[in-house]
Amino acid sequence: MPKDPSGDITLTHLSGAELPLDDWLTTFHLAVAVLDPYEYESAWLLDTAGRILTTFTGADARVGFVVTASPEDAKAFLGPWADRLFALCDPDKALVKSLELETLPAFVHLGLDASLLGSAEGWDPEAWHEVSENLAKAMHWKGPEIPAPGDPKPYTGAAAV
Repeated sequence: MPKDPSGDITLTHLSGAELPLDDWLTTFHLAVAVLDPYEYESAWLLDTAGRILTTFTGADARVGFVVTASPEDAKAFLGPWADRLFALCDPDKALVKSLELETLPAFVHLGLDASLLGSAEGWDPEAWHEVSENLAKAMHWKGPEIPAPGDPKPYTGAAAV
């Protein structure tokens, strides 16, 4: 069962800037798709996750990806999404382990105090919809349609660690 992560975990932005999780949360909630670029299950969901996250780009939340790879590998995996959305790197899966995620991909919503406000693991459209709706409510926003035409069929995901 996922839990609140440690705010001391260092995450690296694609630009190379390294900060503890707490510093990435000083102004906005964080809503991210956590993806492992070395597993097909994450690759299958990249565009769907991007579509979902893009819905919230104007809300008072920092939305994007946490990729379990180096900045170079994360940029290659994300392709054009690297220019469209915020992206952090977690190459040693410190955040994944701290959250106690069991499968990836995952959708995670963290509050300003690094509290876990919502999470969904694997591609479970109902669970992702629930996280999205809770985020939308917190941000006074309208969430996306989940699932949408063209989204993959539900699947379990790959082991997170």
